Amino acid sequence: MKILILGAAGQISKMLINRLLQETDAELVLYARNANRRIANSDPSRITIVDGDFNDSAKLLEAMEGVAIVYLNDMNSPEATQTIVDAAKKSGVAKIIAATILGIYDEVIGEFGKWNARMVGRTGTNRHKESAKIIEDSGIDFTLLRLTWLYNQEDNERYMVSQKGEPFIGAQVARQAVARLIMDIIENPAIYSNKSLGVSEPNTDFPKPSFY
Repeated sequence: MKILILGAAGQISKMLINRLLQETDAELVLYARNANRRIANSDPSRITIVDGDFNDSAKLLEAMEGVAIVYLNDMNSPEATQTIVDAAKKSGVAKIIAATILGIYDEVIGEFGKWNARMVGRTGTNRHKESAKIIEDSGIDFTLLRLTWLYNQEDNERYMVSQKGEPFIGAQVARQAVARLIMDIIENPAIYSNKSLGVSEPNTDFPKPSFY
């Protein structure tokens, strides 16, 4: 199986890459701006590094050749998301796993919801909301990950998920746990087929993240 990671220089992406190399025999295509400077090729027999922009249709098509699963690490630009989806359709990609932010459905309630809205702002939320709709309407099997506020904690792989239409509970989640969830989906792509998941850490129903 071949997996494309878009935004491969990001923190979650790097954790995911390490897991994929250790726990699977998948071929990896690692796509990022200035990729050759930012990403070390630790296994040239399995890794292809592509230096490219999310708006570069030709480069995306090249990177997606033979790819079964795409992980998209950034959905801040609806225009780029549309370009990625168009390339994925042409390439016959079977599954897109895409990371976005919480709050795109006004699903974050209570004091944390108010705090989050102030911190993120309507403009940023609307961009992610538009990108999410592009993925949802793409016709490609997808799993959207609406991530709460992120931090790093070694060996913390605790996560819980909520469905679209349910209140979002949980002010924080470790990037290590998000990488674990993505691995779980890659290993069993049908488990959250065409779902938009709220992703947080259990027992973090706080008015704001503990690190703020």
